Amino acid sequence: MNFFYVYVLRSLKSDFIYIGYTDDLKRRFKEHNSKLNISTKHYAPFEIIHYEAYRNKKDAKRREEYLKCNRGKTTLKTMLKCYFSRSQI
Repeated sequence: MNFFYVYVLRSLKSDFIYIGYTDDLKRRFKEHNSKLNISTKHYAPFEIIHYEAYRNKKDAKRREEYLKCNRGKTTLKTMLKCYFSRSQI
């Protein structure tokens, strides 16, 4: 059974949130923390603060794009309100 994941990472060293998509969450998380991703290597290490699993690739990609837009970022902040108020981001 294959799943497609939308995930949210938070940098442990700076005020940086990254939203991504993958079909292998463990591998992708290791890549980010190993600084193998050009867009995130300066912000490693990371922690996963949220992820969602989808059975359909198009649904996952659509959700990733939504969470990256302004309305989606607001939704994410509302969904993780207690987390963000605790960590002061």
